[in-house]
Amino acid sequence: MTQPQILLFTIFAAVVAAMVHGRLRPDLVAFAGLLAGVVAGVVPAETAFSGFAHPAVMTVALVLVVSAGLTRTGAISALARLLSNPALPVSLHVARLGVVGGLLSSVMNNVTALALLMPVDIATARKARRAAGLTLMPLAFATVLGGLVTLIGTPPNLIISGLREGHSGAGFGFFDFLPVGGIVAVAGILFLALFGWRLLPRRDTGGDASAPPEALMRGYLAELVVPEKARVLGRSRADLAALCEGCEATLVAIQRRGRRVHGPDRRVTLELGDILLIEAVPTRLEELRLEMGLAYPDGLSADAPRIAGTGEEMVEMVVGAGSRLRGRSARQARLAQDHDAVLLGILRQGRMLRARPRDTALATGDILLLLLPEGRAEALAAPLRLFPLDGRETVMQEGRAVLAAGLFAAAILAASLGLTSMPVALGGVVVGYLMAGILNLDTLYDSIDGPVIVLLAALTPLGAAIDSTGGSALLAGWLGAATAGLPAWVGLAVLMVATMTVSDLLNNNATAIIAAPVGLRLAEATQTNPDAYLMAVALGASCAFLTPIGHQNNTLVMGPGGYRFGDYWRIGLPLEMVCLAVGLPAILIFWPL
Repeated sequence: MTQPQILLFTIFAAVVAAMVHGRLRPDLVAFAGLLAGVVAGVVPAETAFSGFAHPAVMTVALVLVVSAGLTRTGAISALARLLSNPALPVSLHVARLGVVGGLLSSVMNNVTALALLMPVDIATARKARRAAGLTLMPLAFATVLGGLVTLIGTPPNLIISGLREGHSGAGFGFFDFLPVGGIVAVAGILFLALFGWRLLPRRDTGGDASAPPEALMRGYLAELVVPEKARVLGRSRADLAALCEGCEATLVAIQRRGRRVHGPDRRVTLELGDILLIEAVPTRLEELRLEMGLAYPDGLSADAPRIAGTGEEMVEMVVGAGSRLRGRSARQARLAQDHDAVLLGILRQGRMLRARPRDTALATGDILLLLLPEGRAEALAAPLRLFPLDGRETVMQEGRAVLAAGLFAAAILAASLGLTSMPVALGGVVVGYLMAGILNLDTLYDSIDGPVIVLLAALTPLGAAIDSTGGSALLAGWLGAATAGLPAWVGLAVLMVATMTVSDLLNNNATAIIAAPVGLRLAEATQTNPDAYLMAVALGASCAFLTPIGHQNNTLVMGPGGYRFGDYWRIGLPLEMVCLAVGLPAILIFWPL
């Protein structure tokens, strides 16, 4: 092993360790790794930022913009609402929503597809009086599987196509992934609908048809302020606890001037400005507030009540992977000052956080209970990259749905016929959306997921360095030696399993960038078809179902579904086995060695 290879592998090991640890954002880790590569001399300084001009990175950005345009027309939202049928059996519901989610993911960003269908699934579960956790994970996995079908369905496919173009002079076509990806997607969705959802644990009242709607709602630890005219002023903590019990809520603590009040329940009485920590579902919290004459905090001062000039509503939203709230508290993000929103409660991994909401650093997948003026949910969600869970849809450009879909279809056709490249075709769609008023410049830039773009652009030169320093050939040699004397398909299977395993712990885009050059060198060493290895890497990188960190969609459903880290392998392990059992023969048939 040469010195450049040792330096590069050390950098990658540090990058992988930091990403798996999860304390720092993946885009920051990748960019720091790129700079470390430049300083170490393994990445040429003149090509350090070439990733930002890479066709795959540009295509990912354009796909995000086009997805936003299709969403804003309201066509997809209308389709999603038609799918809400609480009378359907769970298997049929999962199959129906999974097929639609897969089809949407094949032509748009799969995170966007999940964000559109997740509120529909949750609303349907509530109407059917079953646990949303039975169907949310299958839906998330179905949208991931749908990305396998086309070139633009998921970033790893674009990365693989770009590497193939650099290797042989031509990338994959739009539908080249369909034979293998389509078969795997169909098999995976069938498994999810027939068996997968049955493997998930049932932790709430999902099967109890007699349970009230409130029993299916999530409880939060929220703050209520004692204002001047509160009916509980001077009442003891014992009286207050009894009132809370009557409203099916729990009094957790009383805070006064930043400290918790201790003492006998009968002797502790409420004073002006006291803050009550109440555990309750949102409807019961509001009932309790009205009955006691309490107020919500204003989000600025600890003991100041919120004074609303208009109607207000409580909304549940999920923190997305690219949210501007990640790693920041509500106070640091200036939610109250800049957005007139108050954070009332937080759920993380299905569990209620006991810390004060506005001082808690937020993480991907957190469910936030927000108080904000009526009609402001969409205006808040878009810039902060939050996903509403209440199923409401805002149709902004409904009359232009046909135009938006037509422009997109024309771009796909032009790229498929070889009339132009995919980035140019999608760029034409974006221009068309701007000229037609479907998008404006503000929404265009808001729809681009900056962290994903930086991640891809930073890792692309590092991936190229693995190949140029001979690192990929070294890894391919080790893999070849481990499978020496065995049929070539065994090495293909080992590469696919290794890619799946790494992708479960690392970002799937990073996994594709690392594994694809190894596949190409393995093909050269064995004198076999390199396309088969690239397809195996593409499939393995996207089939990450064992952990909530393997894919953004896995993370997004963790809170709403009430899942724990260990729940994913229950359904993810057999699903990955299905993908391997179906995908490997499909690769050998359509891309023979």
